[in-house]
Amino acid sequence: MDHETRLKRLSFRSSHRGTREADMMIGGFFATYGATWTTEQLDWFEALLEQQDVDIMGWAIGSIVCPPEWEGPMMQAMRDIDYVTVVK
Repeated sequence: MDHETRLKRLSFRSSHRGTREADMMIGGFFATYGATWTTEQLDWFEALLEQQDVDIMGWAIGSIVCPPEWEGPMMQAMRDIDYVTVVK
């Protein structure tokens, strides 16, 4: 699939998770950074979307220890985002 189609698909998937909190956190993260990501970063995010929302959110807020395969610059960026600003 072409890059623009992939971005649209990931945008939808990240902001339609099933709970408002997950939509705002995961979708907000994608809305903030997704357009600037490399193919490898998009691959990471696409794989992350296959995980359970409670796990993703727990890893991002630090209430659950993040597995090594998800730890790194992308998860740190998810932790660093100001979600209050994103949802305004």
